[in-house]
Amino acid sequence: MAKRLTIDPSTMDLQEKVVTIKRVTKVVKGGRTFRFSALVVVGDGNGHVGVGLGKAMEIPNAIQKAIDDAKKNLIYIERNDADSIYHEFYGEFGSARVLLKPAKEGTGVIAGGPARAVLELAGIRNIRTKSLGSNNKKNVVHATIEGLRALKTPSQVAKLRGKSVEEILG
Repeated sequence: MAKRLTIDPSTMDLQEKVVTIKRVTKVVKGGRTFRFSALVVVGDGNGHVGVGLGKAMEIPNAIQKAIDDAKKNLIYIERNDADSIYHEFYGEFGSARVLLKPAKEGTGVIAGGPARAVLELAGIRNIRTKSLGSNNKKNVVHATIEGLRALKTPSQVAKLRGKSVEEILG
């Protein structure tokens, strides 16, 4: 299971990737007001990743708000020796489902745009994914995060079952 971070994100060397920017409209008595909504993923490429949403009147402000929100929601992902995940898992958020499958060394990141942003910034180098259900970018990003958050390491599974890691791995 991914754990929430207790360290200060400002001390980490985080990279940002803007997944999407949308123009949203509110109709009021005097006409329409336009705002921008930005979805941003941040990560250090070493297991730490977070996602944030920001809204503002101008694009740079929306992106900055999204980055600040993402830094507040950082999680840590355990990876195996091949910089992949330990087991297959489905991440779900809304009507979006993302299948995450471990891959051997040299496979690379096989994923669509929104899921790829999360996986690359998390430092996962070898993985196969398939986006199922909705292709809404926000929901796909959150489904990927939820899938990564719910993954367990062999030591965590062994502890839950009261066995040794060797018994779990066979």
